[in-house]
Amino acid sequence: MEEKTAVIKMRNITKSFGSVLANDKVWLDIYKGEILALLGENGSGKTTLMNMLSGIYYPDAGQIFMGENEVSIRSPKDAYDLGIGMIHQHFKLVDVLTAAENIILGMSGKGLLDMSAVNEKIRSICSLYGFDVDPEQKIYDMSVSQKQTVEIIKVLYRGADILILDEPTAVLTPQETDKLFAILRNMRDDGKAVIIITHKLHEVEELSDRVAILQRGRFVGDTLTKDTNAAEMTNMMVGHPVVLNIERPEPENVKERLRVENLTIRDIDGVKKLDDVSFSVGSGEILGIAGISGCGQKELLEAIAGLQPAESGSIFYIDTKTGEKEPLIGKKPREISAMGVALSFVPEDRLGMGLVANMDLTDNMMLRSFRRGKSVFADRKSPRELARRVVTELSVNTPSVDTPVRKLSGGNVQKILVGREISSAPTVLMTAYAVRGLDINSSYTIYDLINQQKQKGVAVIFVGEDLDVLVELCDRILILCGGKVSGIVDGRKTDKREIGRMMTSLGGESSEQQA
Repeated sequence: MEEKTAVIKMRNITKSFGSVLANDKVWLDIYKGEILALLGENGSGKTTLMNMLSGIYYPDAGQIFMGENEVSIRSPKDAYDLGIGMIHQHFKLVDVLTAAENIILGMSGKGLLDMSAVNEKIRSICSLYGFDVDPEQKIYDMSVSQKQTVEIIKVLYRGADILILDEPTAVLTPQETDKLFAILRNMRDDGKAVIIITHKLHEVEELSDRVAILQRGRFVGDTLTKDTNAAEMTNMMVGHPVVLNIERPEPENVKERLRVENLTIRDIDGVKKLDDVSFSVGSGEILGIAGISGCGQKELLEAIAGLQPAESGSIFYIDTKTGEKEPLIGKKPREISAMGVALSFVPEDRLGMGLVANMDLTDNMMLRSFRRGKSVFADRKSPRELARRVVTELSVNTPSVDTPVRKLSGGNVQKILVGREISSAPTVLMTAYAVRGLDINSSYTIYDLINQQKQKGVAVIFVGEDLDVLVELCDRILILCGGKVSGIVDGRKTDKREIGRMMTSLGGESSEQQA
């Protein structure tokens, strides 16, 4: 086998944020013609390390070499000039511009306004690697996978030979993921160096050639993917053996707890987000909700929680002892919450919704519980105990419960948010994107907590992006397509490809239909 060339050598790379050591003397080699998966728990320093390679951060200490020459990367422009491009999880595109206009936006030099030449170059890149993008299509008319494609073409257009992708499949269907993987393999075969940051170990096994693992900011080793497996990779990330199987206890004494009938919702622009949606969920079961990003999942959960007005339809909370139905539409969010309906929505902007960045962990717990106290002075003791329990049970990496949440990594912020909602002893728990961006160990901890709620008789609605997890965790799965119910399937009798097809086409076959 031909020996590959190390195009990048990172040596003793160190980076701190205040008292938090994000990267500690990291050594990493990156090779041409290889797909490298960079793995580690949340807060292990993966994204920080790649942000230094792409010019967003600058190391406190250490050296970066290209070939034998030391380089200084102080800005994304420096990285581009060296042929390094990073595709971030949250796209940086201007919706009202075309794909081609976004691709050349911010570039200097002559001839950029010859759009026919720009379009021709974009088409040649698409032809070379297998992209399917119309350079003249507006961004606002594109699917999530098309937008991601534009981001990848943008860095290739600027001459990148080293591409870094952060959680590239987070919001893609299995079919879109297959297309992306084919493109990344074509890029590897063309001599590009491709680095993916991901938490999906089955994708690591399927796509990557080599795996490099960080643990608490330190490089702990790398290995050829063919020589390892998911259990070994997880053990290296966590530092101890982890059981990688999601429990799915059989539902017991399931009684209808929540019913949604003919629900239709429009957004503030009059666009229909949900169209005649009907389903029910029982106590002691987990109902998964699958759908392409923006298919109405957020609006559905917010309508149940009283945060989103409905154009038509009904939502009923059902007393499992008496069978009495109580309408939720028209009630205030506080009244619905008092009935035991808890919404744990993990948004893209975790600190914009749900938590206050400048407040510490204890005060953020009080946001959920302060109304329970009868005293005019807020009781800090219970929230402090809850904060300590969440920190311990979910292994939150924080100096103390007095640390402002803005100083925590995104994954640790997320654990605080999810832990707080689960701890509120709900009768209906709605959780959306509960493990978005979390490492595998933290994810399995949260799956376990959700199953504990199910076994306590809680009705759980679980909106997720990872179809493998939905199929393993959920008892039933409702699929949304374009705001309509495409079908409801039995989690034990379906697979992710059937769900993927139903996410992209209405009227898919379902193993169960429920009004």
